[in-house]
Amino acid sequence: QVQLMESGGGLVQPGGSLRLSCAAWGNIFSIPAMEWYRQSPGNQRGFVARITSDASTDYAEFVKGRFIISRDNAKKTVYLQMNGLVPDDTAVYYCKMRVQLRGFDDFRDYWGQGTQVTVSS
Repeated sequence: QVQLMESGGGLVQPGGSLRLSCAAWGNIFSIPAMEWYRQSPGNQRGFVARITSDASTDYAEFVKGRFIISRDNAKKTVYLQMNGLVPDDTAVYYCKMRVQLRGFDDFRDYWGQGTQVTVSS
């Protein structure tokens, strides 16, 4: 019913920048929260950033001051601008959206397929 399509990952040198995008498709009424997570080899998937429908944001401590999350409600898209990248940022980045479908009162979580970010010289 809902699909999330991510893009923007790739290889970047330390100190560089990347911008991830995640667009939602489906019979969507609202998206109260959009989030980014990441998972590196041998580690659990962890929270990176969140933005709510009123544009309130929250960040993991290790990305504060470097990453910026934003959203375009008309496009049902969330972005993650990543600056000052370091090798420890290497991971698969996943978007997650809490979605209310048209005709339903409840909210459901949907995940993107993940996009690889590699920070290396």
